[in-house]
Amino acid sequence: MILPGQHLANRNTPQLDDPVSRLNGVGIRIEEKLNRLAIHTVQDLLFHLPYRYVDRTHLTPIGALLAGQDAYIQGTIELAQVHFGRRRSLLCRISDGTGAVLLRFFHFSKAQQNTLKPGVLLRCYGQVRKGPNTLEMIHPEYQHIDQDCPPGLDEQLTPVYPSTGGLQQRRLRNLSEQALNWMISDSNGLAELLPDEIRETFRLPDLVSALRYVHRPPPEIDTRTLREGRHPAQQRLAFEELLSHHLGLRQLRDLLRQERSPVLPLSKGLVPRFLASLPFSLTPAQQHAVETIQADLQQETAMLRLVQGDVGCGKTVVAAHAVLQAIEAGYQVALMAPTELLAEQHYATFSQWLAPLCVPVLLLSGKLKKSDRAERLARLNQAESLVIIGTHALFQEQVTFARLGLVIIDEQHRFGVHQRLALLEKGIGLRQYPHQLIMTATPIPRTLAMTIYADLDNTVIDELPPNRQAVTTRVISMQRRDEVITRIAEACAEGRQVYWVCTLIEESETLQCQAAIDTCDYLQNNLGPLRIDLIHGRMKNDAKEYVMREFKAGAIQLLVATTVIEVGVDVPNASLMVIENAERLGLAQLHQLRGRIGRSEIKSDCVLLYQPPLGDLARTRLETMRNISNGFEIARKDLELRGPGEFLGTRQTGLPVMRIADLMRDAGLLPQVQKAATLLINKYPDRVELLIRRWLGDDAGYGNV
Repeated sequence: MILPGQHLANRNTPQLDDPVSRLNGVGIRIEEKLNRLAIHTVQDLLFHLPYRYVDRTHLTPIGALLAGQDAYIQGTIELAQVHFGRRRSLLCRISDGTGAVLLRFFHFSKAQQNTLKPGVLLRCYGQVRKGPNTLEMIHPEYQHIDQDCPPGLDEQLTPVYPSTGGLQQRRLRNLSEQALNWMISDSNGLAELLPDEIRETFRLPDLVSALRYVHRPPPEIDTRTLREGRHPAQQRLAFEELLSHHLGLRQLRDLLRQERSPVLPLSKGLVPRFLASLPFSLTPAQQHAVETIQADLQQETAMLRLVQGDVGCGKTVVAAHAVLQAIEAGYQVALMAPTELLAEQHYATFSQWLAPLCVPVLLLSGKLKKSDRAERLARLNQAESLVIIGTHALFQEQVTFARLGLVIIDEQHRFGVHQRLALLEKGIGLRQYPHQLIMTATPIPRTLAMTIYADLDNTVIDELPPNRQAVTTRVISMQRRDEVITRIAEACAEGRQVYWVCTLIEESETLQCQAAIDTCDYLQNNLGPLRIDLIHGRMKNDAKEYVMREFKAGAIQLLVATTVIEVGVDVPNASLMVIENAERLGLAQLHQLRGRIGRSEIKSDCVLLYQPPLGDLARTRLETMRNISNGFEIARKDLELRGPGEFLGTRQTGLPVMRIADLMRDAGLLPQVQKAATLLINKYPDRVELLIRRWLGDDAGYGNV
């Protein structure tokens, strides 16, 4: 195979594994930009797929434009001027006789300004939006048109590729065209990795035809099917991509299953004493999860288990059983949380539970003094049985364990497979892999879990403790804010505590959100006798700890907070929550926030304050929150409304980045993908690694763990 960057002047026959530098128009600078997109070879270009298409097959009369649509228009510039407002912008009004539209450019050069003069004929493509006075296009793609000899319109949809700074779509389209020609010229051809048996069973077209179709849709294409990603050519590529991700995780699972892990016998001392100290009994769902995990930990192969459960279902208690089983067997436990606040909450909870059992619990956080950090790291290097709790800091290079037996990761979707493995490998010193317990309070629909957690067994805690009351949710306009403040005063007079959640820390000119700091001042002025305090992510850790300690003790009656309290905060007496600008949050985040209340027998209420007017999507979200309390139903609706990337929070690392597949749209393919994966592993094992490498590239490196 030819290595990326290797120049082959002596090779005449084009081959797909040649470096992209062999293509016309690719010099050193363009090659560097392509490398940023993980494009090193000509074949990589074939699998750098369009993420959308532009329809330049017809022109839309300007008078027929509607806000929100993407349109291809042609018109003559009537007016061009630089507007000096809050932001300097170049404005061009163009007309075609049926109407006029404004083109707005915030970033423009003097040369560009000189070419956009009255009388110039332009063709533009972009999204139409409502401006202050008329319809606008912001930074549309445009070209100058010769009035005497205008070019013809495109005969097919124009692909739009993922790009990077300085790499224009026109160049990417040219390079992909060359790659498609090479695909035909390469005597070895492009490897078809799906056996005939699989393609026939699942009615999939061949790879070469699918790639040509997706890169260059023919003129007679069903544009709607292509835009929706449901054309058979797209589905063929989506199937192969989903299959590669699934195989990668299955491969990881199989590799870990081959390694030895410590056998952790059933606890006969610590767990019974822990259970006796609890002021409540486990639910049947909790008990089932505990027994499953206890059985896993007694095996020589690593436990790889995901525990899902709605907010407030008691996952932490289940995790505590696993912790004590590992401690009693003489091992160390690492618990990793996505935020320092959640890590601190876990530290407080486990310290309270385990201190009477004489189990050491340590916190590794950024606020530690150098000497304290060194002391805790030294204890980890000794074979002392203990629990260490922290954030990403736990898998830093200087953190080493003498006897790591169990890794617990909370809110796994905020981490990636690589991050999880980095912590997992901390146990290799014993030539044993620690057991893994993954927890999430974001209920994940089965089809999605099948893809992103294919390396894990799945346990669901599907019931809440019996003393929990359903939270009543109300949706109220911001115009009735004063009524809500009156209700807060009444609740506090009854001895209840209240959260007021804001979506921003500071005032923003672009979002109509009241800042948490200003809100705190406002509430203090209107609820004078109450003790009101503030917590947000930019506060120092000591200040955050103090506020949370005071709130848990009941000294603070009203806590104004940002979404930093989304997970991990447990104050049973807090039974009223107000979420300001709730229309700006997704369903998963709203449900997590609402889960901070209703944690006792006290009747609890959640008020969703919104800023009118509401859009259709925001209205649907708020109505869903008002009518549904079940986390799995909310998760299903959230996935439907926002797609998997937003559903799982940010697109950090927990969710695989797909080139063409869409986990929501293509959920129906997943059962077939599972069957195809099993068939490949059993009958065509030589193709598994090739498929993984084709779609994941270097990301498949976790298979080498």
